[in-house]
Amino acid sequence: MGKFFKKFITPTISFVLLMSMTSVGMAESTVSAEVGFIFNTFLFLMCGFLVMFMACGFAMLESGMVTSKSVAVICAKNIGLFSIAGIMFWMVGYNLAYGIPEGGYIGSFTPWSDASAVDTGYADGSDWYFQMVFCATTCSIVSGTLAERIKLWPFFLFAAILAGIIYPIVMGWQWGGGWLASAGFSDFAGSTLVHSTGGAAALAGALLLGPRLGRFTKSGAGPVKPFAASSIPLVTVGVFILWLGWFGFNGGSQLAMGSFDDAVAVSNIFINTNLAACGGVLAAAAVTRLSGKTDVIQMLNGAIGGLVAITAEPLMPSPIAAILIGGVGGIIVVYGTKLLFALKIDDVVGAIPAHLFAGIWGTLAVPITNPDTNFGAQFLGVVSINAFVFVVSFIVWAIMKNTMGIRLSKEAEMKGTDVSETGVIAYAIRD
Repeated sequence: MGKFFKKFITPTISFVLLMSMTSVGMAESTVSAEVGFIFNTFLFLMCGFLVMFMACGFAMLESGMVTSKSVAVICAKNIGLFSIAGIMFWMVGYNLAYGIPEGGYIGSFTPWSDASAVDTGYADGSDWYFQMVFCATTCSIVSGTLAERIKLWPFFLFAAILAGIIYPIVMGWQWGGGWLASAGFSDFAGSTLVHSTGGAAALAGALLLGPRLGRFTKSGAGPVKPFAASSIPLVTVGVFILWLGWFGFNGGSQLAMGSFDDAVAVSNIFINTNLAACGGVLAAAAVTRLSGKTDVIQMLNGAIGGLVAITAEPLMPSPIAAILIGGVGGIIVVYGTKLLFALKIDDVVGAIPAHLFAGIWGTLAVPITNPDTNFGAQFLGVVSINAFVFVVSFIVWAIMKNTMGIRLSKEAEMKGTDVSETGVIAYAIRD
């Protein structure tokens, strides 16, 4: 027995102790610069894949929310805007954001080029890809709001301007080290920089474009007739895809995976992101139930509102705080939709309440859980970004409206955008 203990048990115990000590040491230290470079690059690429898949989620959500005579155009818009965003962000967008001087306002109008080095911490191309899919997400937000009455090619032109100029400028104010970063503004993954930006651009377009034919009465705020969604199951699939993609959106914004602390942070971000979405769904369900019916569309948009709200600070909140932040986002979606009805603003998919309104809430809520931020800086960022985006977008939409035109004719709108814009009918049986 003694020989057995000496030969087998003692070495085993020694090995276990050695591994335990090594694990502790690893937890307290970081990997080498080159290994960190690999892990960080992998995080950008992996999370970028997830955010790219959100383009599919937006396409499915919008396709399900519009009437069945406008589904093919939604598909064309979403694959088109993603392609436009990719080219524009390479051509000028990236360096407009990251070529900005410290504390400045705008970068340079030059194409992206690779400058990878181990000491930068990640492959330059992986960062370009990760930031590009954020840019495309901003454009996707605009698409659904203006559906069923906007011309396809004017929308593509606006998407190019938004992706190449408007979004990169405000992105650079914070993430590029610009003046808002110097002022102490904090927006971890883009509640305002991405979501409110898209929502503000959509609001400007909706005001100039006007509502769909027959959407509102002349005297009241309610719709004349229901605009039946083409497929609630498709909307649900779209929301679940967006929910999945949001783990890449928020988790990847940690921007590092080369240490114990970073790995834990990404894990906690995933948890808080998920809980906020859950809170948004249930809050929207409860609020709509108070009116007599549990509105599944508002539940689905409540998930988006909860996700948008937590995006400004998904790391610092406790799980309970994440649920509450997301829950408020879901409630904002419900009452924000009613506000748009009262103002007779036609937002087909509810993007303005879910992205603009919930994004503002999430950004202003950051100081509640992050003691390194303050309400004044958050308020400054929210006001300046949304005002800039809305005013510039309004000017761009107005110029296009008075030159090339942005709205379909009455006849074309009544036939449906599938027939008038693409000639491809998505469903054999139409409204």
